[in-house]
Amino acid sequence: MKKMLLLMAALALAGSALAQTFVTIGSGGTTGVYFPVATGIAKLVNDANIGVRANARSTGGSVFNINAIASGELQMGLAQNDIAYYAYNGTGIAAFDGRPVKNIRAVGILYPEVVHVVARAGAGISSISDLKGKRVVIGDVGSGTEQNARQVLEAYGLGLSDLREAIRVNPNNALALMQDGRADAFFFTGGLGAAVVSQAAQTIRVELVAVDYNRVKELAKKYPFYRAFNIDGGVYRGVDVTTPSVAVLSMWVAAESLSADVVYNMLKATFDNPEFKSIHPNLQRFFNLNAAARNLPIPLHPGAERYYREKRIIR
Repeated sequence: MKKMLLLMAALALAGSALAQTFVTIGSGGTTGVYFPVATGIAKLVNDANIGVRANARSTGGSVFNINAIASGELQMGLAQNDIAYYAYNGTGIAAFDGRPVKNIRAVGILYPEVVHVVARAGAGISSISDLKGKRVVIGDVGSGTEQNARQVLEAYGLGLSDLREAIRVNPNNALALMQDGRADAFFFTGGLGAAVVSQAAQTIRVELVAVDYNRVKELAKKYPFYRAFNIDGGVYRGVDVTTPSVAVLSMWVAAESLSADVVYNMLKATFDNPEFKSIHPNLQRFFNLNAAARNLPIPLHPGAERYYREKRIIR
């Protein structure tokens, strides 16, 4: 009898292991906001014991995550709402032009992502126009930052060819290049307080470069995902004045093929958990469940739709 009970217990454990779903969530560089947010989401999911084993992977960012979902390499990821739109519609940026990614679905809007333009103090950069002839990190290959850098420069009549050097590296390398004096400025699109910007401000003298409101309006006419956003003084060391800039929104996205039950249960394990906002200050300050399913640039995942209907956020 004892052997039979042990055998039944072993079979039950094996069955539950086989039933477990593995989900990899693409994030971004380790010095951005995507990585701690994705890592926090994975931890809440794993702690909830819902039959899902989640892990977060550091990646190149929005474009990479969406392409990796399309290929089946990732099951979920974080991405900018503008990049998700361009991907789904196969237009807007070269990465997806004529190659729509139709198998991505929205899980929810998380928080604003601010376009930071960080310049070394003394580099002679007081406006975006001053980036002409300078060595500028425009973001990692496959990142939303790269696309935002192109578009912000475009609003000032500049292209990558106007830069002395357009450097494509991840945020960690961008920071190192700034510290070594091998880059004059870098773009970074991410939540307020992003580690790469904080570390730059703590280790060298930096200035945040403004994106003028009139340029923001021009940007929004062509690229409607942009909105004006002020970076308050004091967020970063040595930057005591408010800097006008521009922002998009971060999204949690999933593969269409991912089970509706899995997505639904993951949302309950995260959005319903009081600890969710504690993952990162940007969630604490900006996440709003009632806005998580509004103005989405791509269709909702069926599991997310079920969740929001139960919450009476959508009808």
